[in-house]
Amino acid sequence: MTSRNENFAALVGNTPLLELGRFAEELKLGARILAKIEYLNPAGSIKDRTAWGLIREAEESGRLKPGQQIVDLTSGNTGIGLAALAAARGYPSKFYLRNTISEDKLKLLAHYGAEIVLIDNSVFLEPGAIHAIIDRVRRENPDAYYTNQRANPANPRVHFETTGPEIWRDTAGEVDIFVAAVGTGGTISGTGRFLKRQNPEVQIVVVEPGPASVPSLDAPYPDSIEGVHKVTEVEPGYLPENFDASVVDEVIVTETAQARDFARILAQREGILAGTSSGAVLFAATALARRPENAGKTIVAIVADSGERYLSPPKLGPALSSEVGAPALEAATV
Repeated sequence: MTSRNENFAALVGNTPLLELGRFAEELKLGARILAKIEYLNPAGSIKDRTAWGLIREAEESGRLKPGQQIVDLTSGNTGIGLAALAAARGYPSKFYLRNTISEDKLKLLAHYGAEIVLIDNSVFLEPGAIHAIIDRVRRENPDAYYTNQRANPANPRVHFETTGPEIWRDTAGEVDIFVAAVGTGGTISGTGRFLKRQNPEVQIVVVEPGPASVPSLDAPYPDSIEGVHKVTEVEPGYLPENFDASVVDEVIVTETAQARDFARILAQREGILAGTSSGAVLFAATALARRPENAGKTIVAIVADSGERYLSPPKLGPALSSEVGAPALEAATV
């Protein structure tokens, strides 16, 4: 029996691997694709692992004090995981997000009681934007605990300790290729390090968005893949410190339309309602599975969250207000 403070944490991890048999058969793939169904974590995404790793380390080190506010810059899912875990352990929370984040994610954050600050997407295109925004977060919240998901080593460490070992265990060590996207770099880096330590021949593959799916000065509001970032040809300092490029063997590019198509195919062939980032990962996994040299191999693909978080229409233009406080949602407070 778990203690009262461990109830949420006890549900994190040990998610199933599902072989996409019908998906592979209909697409005539020569390799097996196993989907790691991460939306079965308690707050609905792989970022629950990250949240638990960040908060556990902060509590054990004494840097997070009882009742202290938790704050970070997020693309949504880490914030949701942190907000849920914060609620379960008695911490207030506050998150800064792009104003293009789905309404569904914002409502989830509000339901967990988090305060929300939206930042216009165009701000992220300014030189040195990420570090300037992080400086702002720290400056505006001097008494809060900044979880620092982009650079905190507790992020990849939790995937080294949980995600990687689960995949190795559940494939009986027969995984050949691991595919994921990069948000903060924790999943690909921690899992990749573990798998390569077990077998240096395991291939670690990143999927990244193509030009039409990435904000630019000419098109600051494209139809983008939330939480999936470029790792090639980006300005110095933009990549999160937790991203370990040394474990990556290949980068495959996809556009948002392709990612949505593959998420839809997964839902209609396997009954798995996955988010857009998972569609991007499946696009890459399918491309790998079609290569003759990969016939008979086992590919593990991360299904990071559920498609239920993306049912609202995507935001393809500036919000009425680029920065707001806690959203005026009746469900936000009790």
